[in-house]
Amino acid sequence: MTAPTKIIFDTDPGIDDAMALLFIEASPALDLIAVTTIFGNSDIETTTRNALYLKRRFGLKAPVFKGTDKPLTRPRNPSPTFVHGVNGLGDVELTGHVAEHPEAKPAHQAIIDLARQYPGEVVLCAVGPLTNLALALQADPEVATLLKSVVIMGGAFGVAGKPGNVTPVAEANIWNDPEAADQVFTAPWTLTAVSLDVTTQVVMSPDYMDALAAACGDAGQFLNAISKPYAAFYGERDGVVGCCVHDAAAVACVIDPTLFKIRRGAVRVVTEGITLGQTCQSPEGELFGPSAWDDQPIQSVTVAVDGDRLLALYAETMKAGYR
Repeated sequence: MTAPTKIIFDTDPGIDDAMALLFIEASPALDLIAVTTIFGNSDIETTTRNALYLKRRFGLKAPVFKGTDKPLTRPRNPSPTFVHGVNGLGDVELTGHVAEHPEAKPAHQAIIDLARQYPGEVVLCAVGPLTNLALALQADPEVATLLKSVVIMGGAFGVAGKPGNVTPVAEANIWNDPEAADQVFTAPWTLTAVSLDVTTQVVMSPDYMDALAAACGDAGQFLNAISKPYAAFYGERDGVVGCCVHDAAAVACVIDPTLFKIRRGAVRVVTEGITLGQTCQSPEGELFGPSAWDDQPIQSVTVAVDGDRLLALYAETMKAGYR
């Protein structure tokens, strides 16, 4: 039997972040060794509180490390309370909440230290703004050669689904710190971006969430409850019946990359102007004149997904993990 993959989850919980975190914990294919928090869906105090709450309520063993509270160079954007609620988790009551503190070490240093402790073994899965990753690269550039791989939920490449969700061309995680994202895409690690092109193609319907609630105990009931306002947002804005699977899709890519079709090529992020936060890939093999993509690392972006298999993987994993 293959040993489970060690994974660090860099997250801004967040409704879909909670869905992804409990998915990681339930999966026998993954060994969660740390949760690192970042601003994004809420401010850093709230996202860290939510990570600690999920850890306590669902018995997670992994330590929680608090990340940075703002982008590398620009002011933090307002929290999207109209999507995730004021408390970041759909404004459901956080029953049994006890104030707790994260580990003393900052998130970016935890990433570095764990990569050095387990060279070549750790997948870093990041589903929020990429500032912690950029800080880790700045503090210790060798971290890019020590991680097994990086899988992010972020970007929009205009090949399918929505081309952007905060502007016509920008996805929220990238838009929240485009400078950090450009550093992350151009670092010499093996990176896969699970983008809006695929995440908007996979939807957890109300019936699907009700089935999780019936089969997965407290975890399923909690996720069903927090999904209701999330689904209402998608229904009102996009006409979607249910919840788009964003962050859990990145976790699914770590577990089973064959769920996705990828396109390879260098990726750059726009850091100024009206297209701020746009992710732009130069597809491998295409010939262009001299450009900002030259001599940059070749990375992978998702352009298609087997949605039925992804939804089945999530449901089966959760049912086995939270009976």
